[in-house]
Amino acid sequence: PVPFISMLFLTLLLLFLALFPGAFSCCTKISDEIPKGILRRVERFEIQKADGLCHLEAVILYVEGRKFCVSPQIRKVKKWMKKNKHKIPRRKPRGGKQRRAKIIKQKEKKQ
Repeated sequence: PVPFISMLFLTLLLLFLALFPGAFSCCTKISDEIPKGILRRVERFEIQKADGLCHLEAVILYVEGRKFCVSPQIRKVKKWMKKNKHKIPRRKPRGGKQRRAKIIKQKEKKQ
């Protein structure tokens, strides 16, 4: 019975991770200060909203494989984010393939 329970627990854990991939990447604490040196080295950043799985509003800064969670209310961070909008990871637009297929079908009908 012990191996069965272990296997069941592992299966449920993997299922949870598959359904909620962001559950363990939420910032749970944020800093109210950030050194300028870190801001200069940021490779990308994400904005964490206080809804869904994450219950804290934060800006996640990625520097050399490390992540820093800072308050979005820091004036330095707000100013930096305006200048560095290109460092926000782009999300793929939803439904792009369907729309493209629909346009191609319409063109085929016209010809």
